[in-house]
Amino acid sequence: MQKVIVYTARPCGYCSAAKSLLSQLDIAFEELDLTGDATARQALIGQTGQRTVPQIFVGEVHVGGFTELRALHSAGKLIPLVQS
Repeated sequence: MQKVIVYTARPCGYCSAAKSLLSQLDIAFEELDLTGDATARQALIGQTGQRTVPQIFVGEVHVGGFTELRALHSAGKLIPLVQS
């Protein structure tokens, strides 16, 4: 089972949607809230090239944000990725 990490900030509707989808699918995840942590936010931007949250990782794979997470699930690829 791959570890799932969701980088979030407050307020963020897409972060809530991503966490809700993962919870509905019974996929355990670790949430790292970057609210007020400019250093961690810059590190995430350096790692992903993305300025927005959520940013979601499954193991070493950068899934992207909520839209990409939802698309991965709709394509039937999320659960296999998590279980790999």
